[in-house]
Amino acid sequence: MLIPKHGGYRRLKSFQVAQLAYDVTVRFCDRYISPRSRTHDQMVQAARSGVQNIAEGSQVSGTSKKMEMKLTNVARASLEELKLDYEDFLRQREMPIWERSDPRRAALIARRPGTAEDVAVWVKEVHDSGQGGLPSVGGPSGPSTESTPSTGATYPEIAANGALALIAVAVALLERQLAAQAAAFEREGGFTERLYQRRQSRRRGE
Repeated sequence: MLIPKHGGYRRLKSFQVAQLAYDVTVRFCDRYISPRSRTHDQMVQAARSGVQNIAEGSQVSGTSKKMEMKLTNVARASLEELKLDYEDFLRQREMPIWERSDPRRAALIARRPGTAEDVAVWVKEVHDSGQGGLPSVGGPSGPSTESTPSTGATYPEIAANGALALIAVAVALLERQLAAQAAAFEREGGFTERLYQRRQSRRRGE
C-alpha cells in the first residue's frame, strides 16, 4: 500500500493522556496563576502543543514517517517543558515535588481519569484525607489554598503533583511511540521508498 492508513489519533493513549493534561493545566492556571502572568500563557501553550503535535504527527504519518517522528518528538519536548513549569511552581513556593514512587501518584494513575473533573475529585480526596506533604510558604493568591491542619498540604500542591503524574505517563507513552515509529521506518521505509519500489515493480512488469 503506497499510502497506509493514518490518522486515528483520538484512539492513541498518548493523545488521550496529553489532552487530559492540557485540560487539567487550563484549569490549574486559571485557578492558581495570574492571567496577566507570562507563565500562564506559556503553560497553556506548552500543554496545547503536546496535544496538537501528536494529532498532526498522526495525520502526516501516511506520507512522511520522518515528519511523524519529528512532530511526536516536538510533542514530547512540549510536555517536558510543561513539566518544568509545574516543578518551578512547586519549588518557588517551597512545596514538595512528590517522588515518582509516591502512592498518591500511583492512586491517580490507577484511576485512569478521563476528565479534568475526575482529577479534581482526586485532588479533593487527597486534601481531605490529610495525605498532603510539607507546609507551603508564601503560597499563591487565589481560591482553594487553605491547608489541612495536620500536614499543611494545599490544593495547588496536590493539583500540581497530579498534573506531573499525568505528564509523566504521557511522556512515557510518547517515548514508546517514538521507538515504534523508528522501528517501523527502519523496517518499511517512508513514502519515498515505497514510491520508488512501486515504480520499480511497474517497470519490471513492463
